[in-house]
Amino acid sequence: MPRRVSVLACTAAVAVLALSTSCSRKSDNQPPVATPSLTLNHDRVPIGSPVKLTYKFVVAPGAKIDRNYWVFVHVLDPTGEQLWTDDHLPEPATSVWKPGETIEYTRTVFVPNYPYIGEATVRLGLYDQPTGNRLTLNAQEVSRKEYLVTKFQLLPQTENIFLIYKEGWHATEVAADNATSEWQWTKKTATISFKNPKRDSTFYLEYDARIDLFTPPQQVAIRIGDQTIATFAADSRQRKLLMFPLTAAQFGSGDMTELVLDVDRTFSPGGGDSRTLGIRVFHAFVEPK
Repeated sequence: MPRRVSVLACTAAVAVLALSTSCSRKSDNQPPVATPSLTLNHDRVPIGSPVKLTYKFVVAPGAKIDRNYWVFVHVLDPTGEQLWTDDHLPEPATSVWKPGETIEYTRTVFVPNYPYIGEATVRLGLYDQPTGNRLTLNAQEVSRKEYLVTKFQLLPQTENIFLIYKEGWHATEVAADNATSEWQWTKKTATISFKNPKRDSTFYLEYDARIDLFTPPQQVAIRIGDQTIATFAADSRQRKLLMFPLTAAQFGSGDMTELVLDVDRTFSPGGGDSRTLGIRVFHAFVEPK
């Protein structure tokens, strides 16, 4: 009798395994829901610089996506070591994608200060956060529904214009759960000095602010010398990226340029922290055209 139970158990296990394999194969054979692609505004990107990522999904005819899937994005070195990620919810959400339409949007991210120079590859996919389920896409599959979409070259940080954070800045802080996330709080005025590019450029500023403490929001002026280049309302509690055009004439004729952020109101955190804080800056960057 024990032998018969054992045989029955083995038979049941084989049946379950066969069913599981069949289900897995059926799932893997699902038709692609979209054709993905990714383009960068530069194919050679210095560490620490901003890069524009344009995501494109051509939705397959007859495709039906019944929920909001995330786009997972892995940037890897040639050994497969992950350099950084750009996981995000696409815009618009996948639940409103229609068969045959093309979804395209652009995100600007800063390349983290990772100790690697050379070729990098980008893989992406669509996944459901609660279940981990991944959708099939029409692209070169590298691993389990993870698809190769582009390659680019990482250059050393010395390719960038070096910014000197002069007076008006508090010490750099680092997120406890993410060593690549750094920031500095400004005081009421904060000065950045850099070599004059002597050509038209773009100033990138990624910041957030304590909008819960100010009504209306803090006002920030950007100045070079006695010129006010731009003003904006610090109205975001989430990280927000702003871009400001700068002309060669605004930089002046000197070898060095000083750019000042002037915040109209500040606050002190309290609880033993007596610092005077303006806005929190994650990235500042000057990109010549």
